[in-house]
Parts: sequence; structure tokens; C-alpha cells
Amino acid sequence: MRYSPHEYQRYATEYIETHPVAAVLLDMGLGKTSITLTALNNLLFDSFEVRRILVIAPLRVARNTWGAEIEKWDHLDGLHYSVAVGTETERLSALRKQADIYLINRENVQWLISESGIPFDFDMVVIDELSSFKNHQTKRFKALMKVRPKVKRIVGLTGTPSSNGLMDLWAEFRLLDMGERLGRFIGQYRTSYFRPDKQNGQVVFSYKPLPGVEKQIYSRISDITISMKSTDHLRMPKLINSRYTVYLSEKENSRYAELKEELVLQLPDGEVTAANAASLSGKLSQMANGAVYTDAGETVPVHERKLDALEDIIEAANGKPVLVAYWFRHDLERISERLQKLKIPYARLDTDGSIRKWNAGEIPVALIHPASAGHGLNLQGGGNTLVWFGLTWSLELYQQTVARLWRQGQASETVVVQHIITKGTIDERIMKALSKKDTTQAALIDAVKADLKI
Repeated sequence: MRYSPHEYQRYATEYIETHPVAAVLLDMGLGKTSITLTALNNLLFDSFEVRRILVIAPLRVARNTWGAEIEKWDHLDGLHYSVAVGTETERLSALRKQADIYLINRENVQWLISESGIPFDFDMVVIDELSSFKNHQTKRFKALMKVRPKVKRIVGLTGTPSSNGLMDLWAEFRLLDMGERLGRFIGQYRTSYFRPDKQNGQVVFSYKPLPGVEKQIYSRISDITISMKSTDHLRMPKLINSRYTVYLSEKENSRYAELKEELVLQLPDGEVTAANAASLSGKLSQMANGAVYTDAGETVPVHERKLDALEDIIEAANGKPVLVAYWFRHDLERISERLQKLKIPYARLDTDGSIRKWNAGEIPVALIHPASAGHGLNLQGGGNTLVWFGLTWSLELYQQTVARLWRQGQASETVVVQHIITKGTIDERIMKALSKKDTTQAALIDAVKADLKI
């Protein structure tokens, strides 16, 4: 296919070519892969500035998306690529092949650098989804930092650089510019721009940005950062968000309250800390969805209100395909059981084959987990309705899942996102945090405390 880039795509391509260190914050649907590949092609064969490139991406994106884009466009037909995913033998074989671009999933970065025995002689690195390197304590971050001085050029691509707050930015930019703009040490960054928020004695659970620092931080990174929103450059379909509120019966409310009370009794000194907030939030979310796991791993049913709501939504869709996002395994099991009972054909979108079938319109109801729905999957061909059966605290996963349908190439003029919310539960607080983009640890702790009424 002939590549006819939009003006913003030309600008972004040139930005990568002229900036040895570049943070490219492109909103979903703007074509970041084709933009980056065009720049890589020019750097390899026009200016001869690089010769061997490593692309680090989420597994499915590394395996499918980049290769498909290279093969799609006429101007990239001279690019040779090798996909280093799969077994260790397959990875080693792919890395030993002669190629211009080597694609690897982020989980194998540490293996490549520390264990593979393959010399790290890449002069350029592209990190697709820079936000997956926001934690400076992970093995992948530490491994990449070891070899970062060898890399002449680096590009970080993402749509959501600070999904959980400004603290995320430090590790991402430390990797890009080796600490030049936001400091070489996390402690230095915290001291300069934040103050302790939630703490117990000397133990600090969360930090709060100092007044006005957002502008200061953005100013410091502005010379290597380009940011574009899809709504500024594309005719996007209209996004319609709605809530389908379900109400528990008196008996179900009592069951919810009883299980909640058990959680309160389990708390050490009745205090919600960062250590137990995530666990408590998970339990409360499970109950809101209709079932909860016991310590023995058994599923205890609480209610079927969300299943009834989902049934109503699917019926109202009147044959139009519906994409359903679930969070817990028992959500998946209970949804599957209900759909089987109703004799409604469905499939999990967990393989390349199922994704192809969805996009071909062959799956009436598709079930997807936000963690696997994430980056780079194009699902807009299969439908325009997304139902959140269970919510996630992760703004990044939430936005990425919505962007599977709400993106360039969506045939419908509207994308409908339905949220099934159980009244009087933590669902309401998660929804509020997502809508305010306040998904920090502090918001999580506050929501759990409020729901438990401690």
C-alpha cells in the first residue's frame, strides 16, 4: 500500500529523525508505528545514522503489529526484520539472523541483556509503550539502564506517559536521557517536586506534587518531547459513555455488608495501608461484580445483578457485536455460563485467530481482559460497543481498552462504552477516580477506607 502521511505524521517522523533522544507521546489511533518505521527507514538508508535497531514492545505487538506494518507499506519494502519471541531457541535464532530491526517483547529484555550471550550492539532502541518502564525497580528497567550508554539513539512511544501520576515520569525519562532532565536519582526527583502525603511514622505510602510543579516538569522535558492528541488530528467517532446502574436487593446488600465486615475484622489495627489497600479493593470489586474468592480459592456467589444487566445490554444490541471487558476469572466463568445458558455464541479474544474472527464480524459477543486488550490491538473492525462488566483502577489499561474500538478506522460514527456499576459499592469510587483521572495510590486507599467506613 502507498503511504500518504498526514501533515502531523510527517512532523512526528521528522522529529524522531532530528532528535537522538525522543519521547513521542501520540494518542491512540494516530499511527505511531508507521510514523516510527518511516523514521527508522530514513535513518537506516537515507542518512545512514543507524545500522541495527532493537524494538521493545508488548508481546502481541512485537509478534504481530510491527511486522504487519512493515509488510503493509510500499516504502518499507527494503526493511528486514526479525521477531525474537517464543522459546529461548526461537529467540536466539531470530537474534542471529541478518536484519535491520529486531523485535522483542519487554518481558525478555533482561534475558537478552544478561542471559542470552548475544552482544548488545544495537545503536538505536525504540520502546513501544514507554509506560511499561515506569517502575525503576523492575529487572527490565535495570537491565536496559546497564546498556543505555551504548545506545546512540532512543525513542519512547506511548499515549499515556503518567497514567498514575507525575511520579511515573522519572523512570521513563531516566531511561531516555540518563537523568539529564529529571535527575539521576528518584529521591532527588521526589524532593524537588513532591511532598509526603499518606504516611505512618517514617514510612511514606504516597507522595503529592507540590503546587505548580506539573508545568515545571513538563518544561524540563519539553525539548525532547512531542505530544499529540487524536482529537486534534483525526475525525474520531463520537465517544458516548454511559452507566448502567444495578441495585442489590435487601438480602444481597446484607450479604455484601457481612462479607465487608469480615474484611474489616481482618485489618491489623483497623488501618488501611498501601500494603493491604489493593487486596481489600480487589475483594470489594469482586463482591460488586457478584462473587468473591475464599482463602481456599472457592467462588462464593453474592448476586447476579451485573449478569442480568449484561443480558439486557446484549438483547438491546439486537444482534450488533458487543465487546465485554471482565477483570476477575470468576467474572469470565460466570459470564460464559450465562451466555451458554442463553445460547448466545461468544469467544474470548485471546488468540490471533479469535481477533481475526471478531474483526470479520463473526463473533456476536467477545470477552476480553484489559491487561491483554492493551497496546496495539486493532478491534475496531468488529463492533462499536464496549461493556465494562468489572472496572480496573488502571487508567492506562482502561484508556487502552476503550481505544481498541474508539480509534481511526472505526466504521461507525459513534462508539458506546457502557459501565455496569453496582450502587453503593466501590464501583462508584473507581468510576469517579477514572473520570477524574485520579488513579493514584492515595485515591485507592481513600476509596477503600470510604467503602469500608473505617
